[in-house]
Amino acid sequence: MSRSLSAIARRAVTAQETGEVFLLLLTIAHASLAAPIRVVNDLVNHTSNGDLFTAFPFQLQLPDEHDESPPRMRLAIDNVDRTIVASLRRLTSPPTVQLDVCLASQPDVIEASFPGFQLQAVGYDHLVVEGDLTLDDIITEPFPEGSFTPQHFAGLFGI
Repeated sequence: MSRSLSAIARRAVTAQETGEVFLLLLTIAHASLAAPIRVVNDLVNHTSNGDLFTAFPFQLQLPDEHDESPPRMRLAIDNVDRTIVASLRRLTSPPTVQLDVCLASQPDVIEASFPGFQLQAVGYDHLVVEGDLTLDDIITEPFPEGSFTPQHFAGLFGI
């Protein structure tokens, strides 16, 4: 899959050394939340496209390459402030998560975006909030989607 990068990001990626810093912006959204939770993996807050991303160090463990199950990423956010835990406790269904990559020098230019994840199996302690980031499991979806039944295809059955 090809990805279009800005000229600055392309130079930073291909340079032997660079002063550019890539930021990972994480947005956790749910209908029950008053406002989405927005965090950035940095030590200072950043504003991107008018949204404030609060500095919360976090780590992503990328998925293993197994054919038996859909890919899962593991998200671990430092529990430096109890607001994330309090917000996630009130939810009755998994929130959606979007990951965006930008440069610190141009935070309004999203270099890559990964929407559509669900945050599941959330756990927390006094140090960290952890959960699995998953995509919809299309492997278990029926194929083909429809079935040739008299209800949907009456002409085939002479009805």
